[in-house]
Amino acid sequence: MSTFEKFNLPKSVQKAIDELGFVTPTPIQEKSFAVIMSGRDMMGIAQTGTGKTFAYLLPLLKLYKFTPTNTPKIVILVPTRELVVQVVEEVEKLTKYMSVKTLGIFGGVNINTQKKAVYEGVDILVGTPGRTMDLALDAVIRFDETQKLVIDEFDEMLNLGFRTQLTALLAMMKTKRQNILFSATMTDEVDAVLNDFFDFPEEVTLAASGTPLENITQVTYNVPNFNTKVNLLKHLLETNESMERVLVFVNNKKISDMLHTRIEEDFEGQFGVIHSNKSQNYRLSTMAEFQEGNLRGLITTDIMARGLDISNISHVINFELPEFPELYMHRIGRTGRADATGTAISFITPREEEFKVEVEVLMNQELAIAEFPEEVEISSKLIEPEKDKQPIKFLMKKQKLTGDGAFHEKDKKNKKVNLGGPSKTKKKTHGSVNRNMLKTRDKKRKDKNK
Repeated sequence: MSTFEKFNLPKSVQKAIDELGFVTPTPIQEKSFAVIMSGRDMMGIAQTGTGKTFAYLLPLLKLYKFTPTNTPKIVILVPTRELVVQVVEEVEKLTKYMSVKTLGIFGGVNINTQKKAVYEGVDILVGTPGRTMDLALDAVIRFDETQKLVIDEFDEMLNLGFRTQLTALLAMMKTKRQNILFSATMTDEVDAVLNDFFDFPEEVTLAASGTPLENITQVTYNVPNFNTKVNLLKHLLETNESMERVLVFVNNKKISDMLHTRIEEDFEGQFGVIHSNKSQNYRLSTMAEFQEGNLRGLITTDIMARGLDISNISHVINFELPEFPELYMHRIGRTGRADATGTAISFITPREEEFKVEVEVLMNQELAIAEFPEEVEISSKLIEPEKDKQPIKFLMKKQKLTGDGAFHEKDKKNKKVNLGGPSKTKKKTHGSVNRNMLKTRDKKRKDKNK
């Protein structure tokens, strides 16, 4: 059996690992070690829950050499504030017996406090791209001594719109450095940044991009609207005792607050809610409550989908499907970690069917559809976002029908079309008129009348 002993780590690091109780490296840790030790740039593709943090920390700490400067030798960039906190904790565990100053920086807190901490000296810097760039532009953080750059959850950074900050930071750093990048998926945008800033990176792949973890059972329910989804979620929570540690994902902050209010009606004090409008202290304390088992579940946006070390998630509920199929993969990757089994359940309205198809294409497999429970009430009441969207989509679908039905009659009534132009006269046309044709015709008329 392979153990960490074969890495021949410094005694200080090996002692910390022994105290943590870790014996056997994960596959991504084994595959990454030799590549990072060689000094080459590396592109690692691995799903969440595979031990990526230790995969880059262990070889970097073995390579680490103390220098009497106050600027960071290792810079680790991650997409969220919570992940900064987590990575700092992991670094501190491994460097317990080393003389290493570690600092985490992120937005949402007083920047002057962080400036003071940087001035006091830092060896390993962990930060979000935005706050790291802010401090670099103020010349508070300098990269003169930076030898190693780690970018973790790279595809998620791009999804969150951090490309400008990332490319700016890469341009600020000296070219002679080792780049280590981890991503759960390989996209064209990831590839473009690699081509621009990395020096022939060696790829280390644990699983094919988009491949679901085999120990996650995936189930979907066809549900007409928000209120019916609430009824179904309450039913599952009431009848399924195995749903003891649950993450419920929605697509925006407003829906997360609405859902939390509704769940509180029947499961008071059992669920927390986390999104970017919540304060940093609130988010961290709520996560701690959940980790300690004081909460049954969390309702959250995709801020929780990536990288965070929350153990033993029994169920992931996609209350809403994400618009990007990669986010689906990151969400369900919160369960079924470290050889445990897990369940991912998705509620799908007609409007979300196209998102489901994109997920199935990415995974190259169909999602199983479960039978909707007869005892769950199907609500006809719509919330405001559904009122805004559903009627338009409904009419668009119905107008595609042909025949002598009601919608066919509506087509006949709407044969009058305003062609615009200076005369403002209306002409009768037969059938529907293409909007682009109308615009072209209007332009010609205006040109003619100049």
